Amino acid sequence: MAELPLRLGVNIDHVATLRNARGGIHPDPVDAAILAIKHGADGITAHLREDRRHINDDDLNRLQELCSKTGAPLNMEMAAVEEMAKIALNLKPHAICLVPEKREERTTEGGLDVAGLHNKITPIVRRLSENGSRVSLFIEATSEQIKASAHSRAQVVEFHTGAYAHALDDGNHDLAQNLLEQMQNGAKQAVNLGLGVHLGHGLTFENVGPIAAIPEAMELNIGHFIIGEAIYTGLPTALATMRKHMDKARGIDL
Repeated sequence: MAELPLRLGVNIDHVATLRNARGGIHPDPVDAAILAIKHGADGITAHLREDRRHINDDDLNRLQELCSKTGAPLNMEMAAVEEMAKIALNLKPHAICLVPEKREERTTEGGLDVAGLHNKITPIVRRLSENGSRVSLFIEATSEQIKASAHSRAQVVEFHTGAYAHALDDGNHDLAQNLLEQMQNGAKQAVNLGLGVHLGHGLTFENVGPIAAIPEAMELNIGHFIIGEAIYTGLPTALATMRKHMDKARGIDL
């Protein structure tokens, strides 16, 4: 029996990374968002980091304006800190995903420790939710973190798939299988607790199938790989190919 299609959120951070490497205004991540929406992205994700290493405040404002006009949801990724909370409360994006953030990391590494930071995260979740944004928490798919996420009153959990992707890259298929099973079980637990389930980080054409096949999954957020592939094939083709792999995994007729 065919599963419902997955939503595909496209993270355009690394268009800004390329722009910032040279300076100036090209390439513009908003142009990438326009193209992604035109060619089937179900939403746009952008991470406003505290150090502004890729997306900046102007990018985020223009992305919100674009998404408001087109009806495509904007998913703002942010650290659970007061500076970002104030920006998000003013911006009022459709969705906000709270993520861990360290200055020394190249990209987001691991999931948010919702259990350990519950007293810090829960008030931020409440403020953002009451302001009209859907709030998700980027976590590892462990029972402890899923329970804590539910207690925080977040609406969605996004499972960090990076360790799974790295295990496959390293040829450690036993570890990858264990992590996959953890996410499969975690998805069931999350749904039973009333949480929506998203997944993302490190997903590629080669490894996305088993993740996309998780029945409870509602959305995948993919950025770095799609933007990288777009250098060779163009963004529309990269999006169409990722969508093809996702649909195949869901048993949807192509």
